[in-house]
Amino acid sequence: MRRATFFICLISVFFFVLGVTFINSTQTALAAGKVIKWKLQAVYPSASPSYQGSTLVVIDKIKKRTNGRLVIEPFTAGALVPSKEIYNAVQRGMIEAGMGSANYLRDRMPVMTFAASICFNFTEVWQGQYLFKQLGLEDILREESLKHGVYYFSDRIYPTELVCKKPITKLDDFKGLKLRSSGAIKVFLTQIGAAASYITGAEVYPSLASGVIDGAHWGAAQGADKMGFYEICKYHLKPSLNMGAPDAWFFNKKKFDALPKDIQKIALDTLEEHFWYRSNEYIYLEGKALAKALKERGVKISMIEPAEQVKIRKLAQAMWLEESKKSPASKKAYDIMIGYMKDLGLL
Repeated sequence: MRRATFFICLISVFFFVLGVTFINSTQTALAAGKVIKWKLQAVYPSASPSYQGSTLVVIDKIKKRTNGRLVIEPFTAGALVPSKEIYNAVQRGMIEAGMGSANYLRDRMPVMTFAASICFNFTEVWQGQYLFKQLGLEDILREESLKHGVYYFSDRIYPTELVCKKPITKLDDFKGLKLRSSGAIKVFLTQIGAAASYITGAEVYPSLASGVIDGAHWGAAQGADKMGFYEICKYHLKPSLNMGAPDAWFFNKKKFDALPKDIQKIALDTLEEHFWYRSNEYIYLEGKALAKALKERGVKISMIEPAEQVKIRKLAQAMWLEESKKSPASKKAYDIMIGYMKDLGLL
């Protein structure tokens, strides 16, 4: 009798443990398969190459790589909040993620100037890639952003280049030119004699056509082509006004930290991969767009003479120094950049 009772108890314990194990494994499986839905607003309109080539591409990869467990719903410029408010909306948790411009963050985080609009810094994309990734500029940007509860990831390195109605080969050629610009680039162009002002995207083409402005930058060759600038502006200026990463991804820190660890890793790995892939793809598309403009649209390269480039870069250095004084992070970014440029023989 006692033996029978013992075996009954033993069997009961076995099935109890089996049941608990089954429940726990089921709950784990359910948690692993739970669909998490986020909203992301981008700074781009739906037709933008950046919306198609960056925003949608990364969102789709994250969905596929998480087996549909993280689904990010994209919204275009102005759909939920004004473009300049995307970062604030992510910070407050109104939306989980965003894609915006570092230029819009310069007032609250001065170091963002070193991400988006340091003038006449580099001439090649790889130089910017090395500064951001190997020398730690992006780490500095992310550390500053985390103070506001937002993860920050650079989308890609790309050039900002001016197109104009007149050739520019020396410093004096900037004097009196009416140019559409933005951020610290606008400030610098004004300092060297141009009349630079900010004009919204929809107003740039008619302003060029009517003679209100003589030139503009909207990215570089791809932007000029898509915006129709080459119909009016037949000179494409080299070297680049800036080589940087104005476009960035923003994730609300609390929301991101609450994701399962494997999904966090997938998202981070996808963004890191995308930075390299998209930077290289973008510069290829730049070359393709410019070659087409030269061949089919009668556009000519306007190259600033080497001796004049030296003059302009010396003036730019004074502005870099002023930017370095705006915050400890700016000083750190400046010191890294200056040392690097000296190593490359650019200073």
